Amino acid sequence: MKYRLLSNEELEHLEVELKQFLIVNGVHAEEWLQINKTEPDKAVRLVELFSDSVLETVYDKIKVLEFRSPESCMVFHFHENKVELISIQRNKDSQADLSSPESIHSSLINYSHELSFFKSEKEIQLTRNLEIHRMIEQGCYISTTEFWESLKLAIA
Repeated sequence: MKYRLLSNEELEHLEVELKQFLIVNGVHAEEWLQINKTEPDKAVRLVELFSDSVLETVYDKIKVLEFRSPESCMVFHFHENKVELISIQRNKDSQADLSSPESIHSSLINYSHELSFFKSEKEIQLTRNLEIHRMIEQGCYISTTEFWESLKLAIA
């Protein structure tokens, strides 16, 4: 397995797609029921393949991830072979809050003198999608290109 097994809730939402995936792989409804009963390991392997396929498609579409806390906001912009970072850190005794887009906006206006900015980029070590998966597993979540662009303008 390349990424992770989709949860039961995720699989429920993707029931139609799972059925299509099974049919494409030569497994029809009756066969699927039989495999679940008599070959549970094979059923799990099929669900693993489906999970990887779904996540690969999702990760292909991701351009920006972010990680926020009251103390910092890190926004990652993914390209084919590199990832760019914009990081905003509040100073030790600052009242700035970087945990939401609204509070970041307010902090940039009211506490800019209490913030440190850092820009960086690095080559992707794994594959792009494995890097995205690893970062999501560590607490990052999908963000927007618009947020990335607004931060670039704000710290330019």
